[in-house]
Amino acid sequence: MRLVKEIPHVRYKIQIFQYNGKYILKIELAQFEQTFKIGDLDVSGVEEVEKMITEELLNNTLKRFVEMREDWHTAFKQKNNK
Repeated sequence: MRLVKEIPHVRYKIQIFQYNGKYILKIELAQFEQTFKIGDLDVSGVEEVEKMITEELLNNTLKRFVEMREDWHTAFKQKNNK
């Protein structure tokens, strides 16, 4: 997997990779990450992938991160109850 671009952001670590005929958009926050795979043939290049990173996408990503954290905390608590 080859890193093709790192996009500065105040909240997230955002990276675009290229691997096996796909662009992979990875967004990280703390110990959680979300990835999105886009076929090479579905976009004209890394610039088009970057244009897909909108405020709406990032806001929805944050909502999923919050849900992921809640799910993880619940699972972590339940491990002690078994």
